Amino acid sequence: MPLDDQHIWALLKNLDDPDHMEFPQSYDHATTRARFDQLADRLAQRFRCTCTVDRGVQDANHHGTVVIPTSATASGDHITITVSNYGNLVAVTLGNPGSYDKEEENVLFETADRRPIDDELDALGYTAVSEHLLWTRYDGVSNLGTCFEPRTWWDRFFDYT
Repeated sequence: MPLDDQHIWALLKNLDDPDHMEFPQSYDHATTRARFDQLADRLAQRFRCTCTVDRGVQDANHHGTVVIPTSATASGDHITITVSNYGNLVAVTLGNPGSYDKEEENVLFETADRRPIDDELDALGYTAVSEHLLWTRYDGVSNLGTCFEPRTWWDRFFDYT
């Protein structure tokens, strides 16, 4: 069940640990990888396709991505699922992250695509976070540096460190 914005903000701020920028203190790579692989397999089965899966992420605060190809979606674009190293967080985006604004995504992201993704995320214990919340200017406690300005919550939990 999706969390409302207030609960998502509380979760993001609670997970924001300035001493652990790539992954939380309790991070277990083997467990995270096993669940990520399950997600990739389940989405491929659900959409009857071969998904592109990036398992080679390094120096990042996200674990990997799964891309459902356009040919398997009803939405007219591919779908990117980015799995964070933090708190079972997942961002689901139509196209590449940042491709559509909230209104466009509400119109274009078909329920026939969103519902099975949400079902699989729920079954595996992931928490979906609205991509559009994540593009909000970062105001947490961690030092994200000044390479990119302004920094966002996407940078904190779904990008490279």
